[in-house]
Amino acid sequence: MAYSAAEYPTNLPIPVDLFVSKIHKGLTRGDLGFADTSGRIVFKVNRQSSKSSANKLEIVDATGKPVISLHGSDNGSWKGYKGDDQKDSIFTVRTEKTELLVSLVNPASELKVKGQPSMKSCTIYKGNDIVAQTSLMYKLCQLYVSRRKFRLTIFPGSVDHAVVAALIVIFFERRRK
Repeated sequence: MAYSAAEYPTNLPIPVDLFVSKIHKGLTRGDLGFADTSGRIVFKVNRQSSKSSANKLEIVDATGKPVISLHGSDNGSWKGYKGDDQKDSIFTVRTEKTELLVSLVNPASELKVKGQPSMKSCTIYKGNDIVAQTSLMYKLCQLYVSRRKFRLTIFPGSVDHAVVAALIVIFFERRRK
């Protein structure tokens, strides 16, 4: 069963785990996907193909409907818009050394994203509260941990899961520059 963004539960009273990877049967080559614990794709990241829009990404739901479009600038800042146009601003992101400072539009609030992109590790904070956290997938008796797939845990609260996914994408995307 595929969820659209409107149907996917965003305010569950328990933490939600999504698994982030470029390798999944529901993805085309090079796309990044966010799958739930049942293996269903919840969000995908579509990259624009032209050079003029190299810093434009779209977060789409499982049905392919654009949920958030991301526009990056050369100075490292990003803007997130609802859907696939630039009319309804959701957030702006500023890069501050090793962290991202996020200003949400509605409701007006601030988030911080801190971590180590090389280890696929970051935490999103709202004040002193943890909103979401990524971690590598460890197994018992495993000497080398693959960085091709990692876990995103979203804790209960008021931040939309699509926004969290978008911030994770921005955090790891800036490492590619």
